[in-house]
Amino acid sequence: MSNDPAAFHNNPGDIRSWPVLQVDYPTDPEKLAALLPPGIDPSDTANVHLGFYQVSVPDVPEYGLMISVDADYRGKKGEYTLCYAIDQESAVYISKDATGQPKYLAQVEYYRMNDTVVARAIHQGYTFAEFQGKVTGQAELPAPYDRNEWWVKVSRSVTMAEKSYDFPPHAVTVKTSFEPKLREKVEGELILRESPWDPIKELLPMTGPATAALHTNQMTARDIQLAGPLDPEAFWPHMDTISSSRWPGVQGGPVREVDYSAYLT
Repeated sequence: MSNDPAAFHNNPGDIRSWPVLQVDYPTDPEKLAALLPPGIDPSDTANVHLGFYQVSVPDVPEYGLMISVDADYRGKKGEYTLCYAIDQESAVYISKDATGQPKYLAQVEYYRMNDTVVARAIHQGYTFAEFQGKVTGQAELPAPYDRNEWWVKVSRSVTMAEKSYDFPPHAVTVKTSFEPKLREKVEGELILRESPWDPIKELLPMTGPATAALHTNQMTARDIQLAGPLDPEAFWPHMDTISSSRWPGVQGGPVREVDYSAYLT
């Protein structure tokens, strides 16, 4: 393992080996629990995880923001993933269709200039998450580790009938193994803004200070499996989401009152 930035030399302009800007903060446990579908359980911690990244998918850059929360599945600790806000259209639909990965289109800006780090996510004209900070030095390099994510694969019935599915909800387990290569401490400010399309400020408010770091890892393994079914009747309130995220929504958009009688006239 290495904690030397000089060990990560790329050709000028190469999109490989960008670090993830990892920002974490504590939130209200009850609000977090309200977002979890049946079968995905609250953990003994209530933290929100934001990962701003740029990675090649498969051979072109994808700028994204992953948002997840602490959650357990079948007694195993991990993270329930609420969304991947990304700028690459080609990766959205195949990811949601194949694995339930909650990707949707957004504008994500993320860059480092000397010791300044800036990242923001914009969707439907709202800048809903923004971070600005300074690299203050290296952090201790952790041992290799596994990260568990929980996704949901489900398909509503083509009849649109209440509580009817073509493919009922199933948990998808995602185990990714990492070998850490570099950690850098970042001091800065995370700003969450109100947005009807990405209600992180409302549904997952900050209850304590955020911490941030730049993570450079080598992925050594990834295993995605269709796991057990989730209770289809109890899952129904979680079925309607905003876009392809797991944020609660109505008809694919923000929560609102819809006058369906207009469709009958």
